[in-house]
Amino acid sequence: MSFYLTYFIVAAGLFGFVALFTMFGVYAERKVSAFIQNRLGPMETGKYGTLQVLADMMKMAQKEIIIPAAADKILFVSAPVIIFIGVYLGFVALPWGPGLIPANINIGLYYVFAIISIETLGILMAGWGSNNKYSILGAMRSAAQIISYEIPAGFSIIAVVMVAQTLNLQDIAMQQGVLSVEQVKFFGFWDVTHIGGILSWNVFKAPHLLVAFVIYFIASLAESNRAPFDIPEAESELVAGFHTEFTGLQFALVFLAEYSMMFLVSMIGVILFLGAWNTPLPNIGAAKLADWTTGAGWGILWILIKSLGLVGMQMWIRWTLPRLRVDQLMNLSWKVLTPLAFLCMLISGIWRLWVM
Repeated sequence: MSFYLTYFIVAAGLFGFVALFTMFGVYAERKVSAFIQNRLGPMETGKYGTLQVLADMMKMAQKEIIIPAAADKILFVSAPVIIFIGVYLGFVALPWGPGLIPANINIGLYYVFAIISIETLGILMAGWGSNNKYSILGAMRSAAQIISYEIPAGFSIIAVVMVAQTLNLQDIAMQQGVLSVEQVKFFGFWDVTHIGGILSWNVFKAPHLLVAFVIYFIASLAESNRAPFDIPEAESELVAGFHTEFTGLQFALVFLAEYSMMFLVSMIGVILFLGAWNTPLPNIGAAKLADWTTGAGWGILWILIKSLGLVGMQMWIRWTLPRLRVDQLMNLSWKVLTPLAFLCMLISGIWRLWVM
């Protein structure tokens, strides 16, 4: 009984975090966009508009769920749930600190990218089930975009796996700090196992992984349907894309999934490339900064700071860059990112054999 209770508490805790992050993310995005556009953003509801998101949530919860007469009711009702669950289950295998991981799976990285691909199925169900031309076009665009950008994202991730020699996300995290399970070499030449800090991160251990990280980050924007890759939800063309017909709590689930995906892909990027929950501070002589700032509590703090930093970059990019055309989107994926990601994967093989 305690076994099931433990998993229920973990699941509830993850859901609570996702809900709180979404509230914070919506408010932060409104303020970031207002700052970039030289305006104030929410100001009326609560101090500096801090209660505006809560007011919007209460309003959304009271709205009627409307199912179009011509919709496929089974697909229409189940699509938002599948979209959210596909993203939510991805958090299961992500480490939050030393020993802090909901499920320490040997093939955790493979599991994460397998489970979040279910989101694409949910988006297609939402578009087709709505029986709306805008929804169908948005769903088709989204499926083509996500499948295309999974290729360079996958190659960049394989480049990390070839260097780390494991699919276990906790092991990959351990290799990037003072708690390393194997000898860590900076630029592949000298041992930095006991120095730790930023020098032990994958993007510094193997410099070509910095290029792989940039590729992954760009692809993750497309995976999350974020600008400048928000073609599936283009307001000027498709009203709201695949979720045009959704209202009330159904729309809330789709919205929750989008912001959860933002944090999920950011956290994966941090774990694979930016030291995971390890501290950026190195041990320098008698000042054992890495040792002093390593532990379960510190791990949660560091991984939150890094992940929220990437989320902030996603918001900044959304309100800075214009939306790409469909042909530009596909050209970037197949003609630029995919060859570069494949080259990074090839270099990782050579790096593992000759340098490490």
